[in-house]
Amino acid sequence: MGRRKGTNTGIPGLSFSPKRALGITNAKRKIAKATGVPTTRSGRQRKIGGMLTGNGCLLPMLIVIFGVILINYVF
Repeated sequence: MGRRKGTNTGIPGLSFSPKRALGITNAKRKIAKATGVPTTRSGRQRKIGGMLTGNGCLLPMLIVIFGVILINYVF
């Protein structure tokens, strides 16, 4: 079993985060929720990957664009 990481206050079960104390974490969460864009690197990569594989709005958008091009080409 691995060694447990100690807290930065020296009191078990209690830790201090300057980012949370200043409200940075909450502000980033609100921005991400309002815009729909994750603020973490892994979150952005997951969102872009989902869009490219069809879990997002890219595939339907490409179908519409292809349909418009096809209609303009035929007529």
